[in-house]
Amino acid sequence: MATLPDDAQLSGKAKKILEEIEQAFGLVPNLFRAQAGIDADWLELNWRREQQIMLKPGALDRKTKELLAMTVALLHNCDYCALAHEALAGMVGASQAEINEAKQVIELFSSFSAIANTLRIPCDIFPPGQD
Repeated sequence: MATLPDDAQLSGKAKKILEEIEQAFGLVPNLFRAQAGIDADWLELNWRREQQIMLKPGALDRKTKELLAMTVALLHNCDYCALAHEALAGMVGASQAEINEAKQVIELFSSFSAIANTLRIPCDIFPPGQD
């Protein structure tokens, strides 16, 4: 299990980045705190990526991004990430019904993927321009 450093053990750079994270989320997730204790540059890289992809407005709204993140976490069997992104999805407006329905879609298409892969079914439905 990763050691979670307290603020006294962190570099000034790591502390500054964790302050930014706390301002954005209202807390410092353990994922970022663990990275801070190992390498402030690594923490900075991943925090900037989080800001660019998850927090910056784009074609997808934040709720959709959090539901996608929860999906990836569930498919990768990452309990920490799945629980965190389910909570974050709720914090940005996802209802429990939406979260539950997303989980149903995940289960359905996980099983459909297993069927298609097991039977080696050739694809007959392509995005426009890719047939």
